[in-house]
Amino acid sequence: MRNNPDFGAIETHLLWDPAEKLADAEERTCRFAVAVHDPLVESLVTEAWKRLERFDINVLSTFSACLADQHLYYSPLMGKIADIVNRKLDSIQDLRSLSVLMISISSLISQHFQEKLVKKTELLFDTIDSSQVTTARKIVQFLGNVKCSHFPLLERCDKVFLSNVNHLDLDSIRNILAAYRFLQFYSFAFILMAKKRLTEMIPLFNHPANFVKLFVTLGPLAGPQEKKQLESTMLLMSEELTSQQALEVVVAMEEMESRNSHLIKKIASVLHKNLENYTPTELLEITQTLIFLHFPSKEVFMKLRELLFSYLKVSVQVKEIVSLSCALSMLPSPHTDEAVMSRIEALLPQCDLSNLNDFATSVLRWIHYDHMYLSKFTGKQLKLLQKLDHYSCQRLQQSNNFHLLWEELKYSKGDWFHQLVVEETIAAFQCLMDEINYTNVARIGFFISRTNYLSTSLLDRIAAVVVQQIEKIHPFSILGIILPFSILNYDPPQKDEFFGLCMQCLHSHLGTLDPHTLVFLGFSLATLEYFPEDLLKAIFNIQFLASLDSQLEILTSSLSSRVQLRLMELNRAVCLECPEFQIPWFHDRFCQQQYNKDIGSMNGAQQQIYKLLAEILGGPNFVKASVLSPYYYAVEFECILNKRKKPLPYGTHNVTLGKPARMFWESNIQIVGSSLPPGAERIAFEFLDSKAFCRNIPHLKGKSAMKKRHLEILGYRVIQIPHFEWNSMALSTKDARMDYLRQHIFGEGTS
Repeated sequence: MRNNPDFGAIETHLLWDPAEKLADAEERTCRFAVAVHDPLVESLVTEAWKRLERFDINVLSTFSACLADQHLYYSPLMGKIADIVNRKLDSIQDLRSLSVLMISISSLISQHFQEKLVKKTELLFDTIDSSQVTTARKIVQFLGNVKCSHFPLLERCDKVFLSNVNHLDLDSIRNILAAYRFLQFYSFAFILMAKKRLTEMIPLFNHPANFVKLFVTLGPLAGPQEKKQLESTMLLMSEELTSQQALEVVVAMEEMESRNSHLIKKIASVLHKNLENYTPTELLEITQTLIFLHFPSKEVFMKLRELLFSYLKVSVQVKEIVSLSCALSMLPSPHTDEAVMSRIEALLPQCDLSNLNDFATSVLRWIHYDHMYLSKFTGKQLKLLQKLDHYSCQRLQQSNNFHLLWEELKYSKGDWFHQLVVEETIAAFQCLMDEINYTNVARIGFFISRTNYLSTSLLDRIAAVVVQQIEKIHPFSILGIILPFSILNYDPPQKDEFFGLCMQCLHSHLGTLDPHTLVFLGFSLATLEYFPEDLLKAIFNIQFLASLDSQLEILTSSLSSRVQLRLMELNRAVCLECPEFQIPWFHDRFCQQQYNKDIGSMNGAQQQIYKLLAEILGGPNFVKASVLSPYYYAVEFECILNKRKKPLPYGTHNVTLGKPARMFWESNIQIVGSSLPPGAERIAFEFLDSKAFCRNIPHLKGKSAMKKRHLEILGYRVIQIPHFEWNSMALSTKDARMDYLRQHIFGEGTS
């Protein structure tokens, strides 16, 4: 049992002790958990204020940590400490003490002061011993507190962690992984190390408090065997969990994509018993997670609904009401409560862009459900959606600071944002274009990629920043920079210099970048017809592919599938466009598996085109539907013309328009023309819907342009039919559409 502190002795120290003793007295009160409003603490704070300037850096850091322990982050005294650190920063040489101070004052510092602290930390980093894990951990914590993803500093801290694996306990690993995720810093080496270290800890913990921490930290990184072991142990102690532990576990199970129905049922039972103890934000987490885990209990969801409604009636905080509305919108109902809509409407003037986006996503869900249940409230919801649009545009038009605008937009997602507000958003960024620099250029690049909106002025600005400030840009930022150019199929005026500098920046980090990031980079550059040999050699070798396989085990299933698809597409692009690199094609089995389970159906426009092609060419035997080309491109329709432009028939085959069969060539890498009669040509038809084009102009996006390029290399003549032409007034009749197809197949003037 803890002994009571000798408060009389501590108070006596205040009368005569020097500054160091005063700080020591404050530290002792922290250890004894004395309340912040205790007269002793107030006396210590008063005396410290008088002597603060006499504290050396070590004493000042100890004292600031004590204030932080008392939650006095925003106190005038902490402000005074921040001022002293600012004035004396040049003379500080002890990074250990400075790292403590940085955390303590992080809530009070300006952007300029933050930059000074980061620069000073970089200068002092080489002065610390490589075993100082605690100092490195505090630096990462500071960067998280101020939301600063300073990659060079994070890399140096990461090296300290990797070289001191045995000094990292469960809490340290947990906090580092959380900070890395928040700062979007991806260290595959640290994740592998953490996975190995945490797996070794599984037999060591048999108490729920510690095992829950291990489950939550290791679960999302674990392979199948480790997941099974974690879930089995958690099942045994599930009934001992507190409400907060059960919440942590169920959220981790969502990240793990768990399908252990017994464990899901046990944890849901604990959640159900404690639903009234959770905050609105936690109720949103529970709703999202149980839906993701396909938990079938109507009883739990009905109680959730009742609780969410009851909270909504009394809540006054915007953030809470956003969470409650979002959770309610996930629970299908025959009708939407008008009181909920009225509550949202009343809040709109107080909302930032992030709140407005979340509300709109909820309203869109309600509209969807009301269509399902034929409800009468859709008109009111559409009016609310219009008001959300109005307030969003108004807020965007008033934006005059890039950083503040970005803070509101960075988490925006959903159809509503892209459909209704994207033009105003792009216009706002164009007005603030001069504020784009090396610190935010990757963020704006990622954002533009999500909008599918081609703004040449913004992309030209991104390219100009890269050309002018490449020495300040970290290699981890290059993917975000290149992505919008790749997706939107745009070459900046200084294309060669821009891509050359991007590759120059990447060169020194080809061996340290995350494997999946390197794959995405390679594919993005290939889309733009840029094939750096050193990047391709870094990807297409046995060691890298083995590392990628290891990483795929710990990625979510959706991300893992996307990475594998991009690797295949990159492999295909290199084989077709750079045969001189002699990189083998090794995706036959992958492609066959993909296409065997991906037998789609024709939409209305495709069925129209198929029937008209059969009529124009002389019958169904003259056109093939749903062909797989060499290297496994899906070709919607195909025909062959001889050297006199006459259609050649295929063998007898039946096509069901709803679900066409896949047709494979004899060889998966055979050039198309090699199997044709002399002078004949094979024509591929592709209907391009709105997804193939930029949102604002009929400009073909990168993947569709690359497909056309590759089919032409394979020997096809490619006829792409844009949706806006096929569905135009000019082609509103059958005769007009037949003439359109004839002209594309046989050339101008053909009747």
